[in-house]
Order: sequence, then C-alpha cells, then structure tokens
Amino acid sequence: AGTDELRDLDTYGGWLRAHGLPDRSTSADLDAARRLRAALRSAVGDSADPAPAPTEVAVPVRVGLDSGRRPTLLAGDPLGIVAAAAVGLSGDGRWDRVKICPADDCRWAFYDRSKNRSRHWCSMEGCGTKAKSRAFRERQRAGPRARR
Repeated sequence: AGTDELRDLDTYGGWLRAHGLPDRSTSADLDAARRLRAALRSAVGDSADPAPAPTEVAVPVRVGLDSGRRPTLLAGDPLGIVAAAAVGLSGDGRWDRVKICPADDCRWAFYDRSKNRSRHWCSMEGCGTKAKSRAFRERQRAGPRARR
C-alpha cells in the first residue's frame, strides 16, 4: 500500500531523482510513464492488471554506436532510458529474467539473478517469507490429513 512510484507527480519526480534520471515530472510525462509501465508489465506476462496494455508507447530514443562500434539505443529522456534498457535486455537474451512478484499486495517487477532462473519473489525476506508463513498456517489449520 502506498508504494506506487507513479501514483502522483511528487512520487514520480522522487523516483526519477532517486534513480539519477532527469526530473521531467509533468502530467503528460506521468501518463506516458504509466502507459510504458503497463506495456512492459504486459510483455513480462503480468496478467493481474485487468486494464488492456498498450501495444505501442512512443518514447524518444536515438540509434548510435557504443564503445564497441555496435548499434545501440540512446536516450536522454527518462522514459527513453527505461525503454532502451528494456530493449537491451531483450536484445541480449535476458528479458526472461524480468519477473513480476506474485504477491497480491506487492506486484513489483524484479530481475531474477538466480543461476537457474528460479527466483519467485521480489524478496525472500519480505514477500517470500509472508507467503511461506501463510501457506504453513493454512496447512496447520487443515490438520494432519492435508499434510500427507
């Protein structure tokens, strides 16, 4: 509750500053950020949001060459930077490591750094522990037959 970094202009501006991105927090930018987030969540496979995700979100990016003289996406705009990072993950085969926490009260996106790509929760200390404790309590309430 209260952790949505795109809930209003102040929290969006704070998120931009905290991540070293240019603070361009206008109403139009916030709306575009929400559309980009919905599109990226949809691409990751988050089906918990019933709102249809946009299939295309316009963000300012340019094509340039990196230090190895390979084509790369360049951006100075915060949404362009996020979109370019997502394209980079997709281009180098790491997109399937981006996941959405299944906890109903969380839904944060996270990058799975586990060796076998099996991480399930955004944080084992938070969401994972709560879910495992909840499952344990339910098994205890169900009695010995349910534990077999």
